[in-house]
Amino acid sequence: MVKSSRIVWSCLLGAVVIAGGVLIGAPARVEPRQRIRDLGIVIGTLPPGRWNAITDVKGVKVGQVTIRKGDGKLVPGSGPARTGVTAILPHGGDLWREKVPAATWVLNGTGEMTGSIWINTQGALEVPVLLTNTMNVGRVMDGVVAYMLKHYPDIGIDDDVVAPTVAECDDSTLNDARGLHVSVADTVRAIEDAKEGPVEEGAVGAGTGMTAYGFKGGIGTASRVLPAAAGGYTVGALVNANMGKRADLMVHGVPVGREIADLMPKEIAPAAPLPGRAEAADGSIIIIIATDAPLDHLKLQRLASKAAIGLARTGTISGHGSGDIFLAFSTGNRVPHYAKPLTYTLTVVADSHLDPIFRAAEEATEEAILNALTMATTTVGRDGNTAYALPLDRLTAVMKKYGWRD
Repeated sequence: MVKSSRIVWSCLLGAVVIAGGVLIGAPARVEPRQRIRDLGIVIGTLPPGRWNAITDVKGVKVGQVTIRKGDGKLVPGSGPARTGVTAILPHGGDLWREKVPAATWVLNGTGEMTGSIWINTQGALEVPVLLTNTMNVGRVMDGVVAYMLKHYPDIGIDDDVVAPTVAECDDSTLNDARGLHVSVADTVRAIEDAKEGPVEEGAVGAGTGMTAYGFKGGIGTASRVLPAAAGGYTVGALVNANMGKRADLMVHGVPVGREIADLMPKEIAPAAPLPGRAEAADGSIIIIIATDAPLDHLKLQRLASKAAIGLARTGTISGHGSGDIFLAFSTGNRVPHYAKPLTYTLTVVADSHLDPIFRAAEEATEEAILNALTMATTTVGRDGNTAYALPLDRLTAVMKKYGWRD
């Protein structure tokens, strides 16, 4: 078992630089948090990478801007704000001219990932991947365009136009969604400040206002390293978890959600059910899978679909109102922007050797979702609406009740 022995306390400062990101505004509530593996709960059989993060895939970087401003009653368009933006860069080189093979896959489509049609048409990714809240997609797209025009001044003149890739989840229970608080500058900062190494998790970046299984959710990440006999490849996952009903939450096969039935989200003005529905909307999850295994578009589409198994292992179903959208990319090949030769060559793992890569994606996804829960801090948002953190002492007590031992 590998432990990072990382315990994170939410910050007491108003604005600080954090691992891979920037915090703007008020701090989160102080709580000691640990990743699921640091609690001794080991998911799956494959070992994690050094950081147990998507950044274990060489060259992958993550940047985040977290926005927490204001308290109390919602003033639409003004606050309070509990939101942010997360950027994933597939490699530190010239992504526009050296694209990476990529694919998207939709488990349920009540959500959005812009640029996905173009990704699946050309079979490659040529821009950073951005995560944010639903109504801020347009501004974040503007931010990606601003970043790309800054670094590639020929775009739209002597070069192609750019189609940003921005994926969303709805954080309007805690956040003033109408305020569009993530700016173009925030988006550019998230991309330009992206770093390798540890990734901040929980109520940060795009996950600042998200809720999962009735607890505070948000950003989570994990990785797996295959044995040398299976290629020695690394597979990493990063999720923005905003889905699931409490009773469905499973941790390592234990029905934790049924055992911890209190601490339900506090809403002063609960969201009304949609017409014809007995419950409010199902919530969503965005899952990004990265690997250095050399794969083409078709195999990456299959890899992206395997994230659904990791999601299911945590207990959630894919409902009519959920946006469960996945993207997978491989750094093991490069796709030229304008190829001068008639052909170019891709190296691809044979079908008969894909199973360990699939397993790695499933395990990393499951652990990333659980990390989002165990690292998130209790968050009070607009109108006093509150998403409580999963209590780690009670989590371990429930696990032991069902026979788990660390």
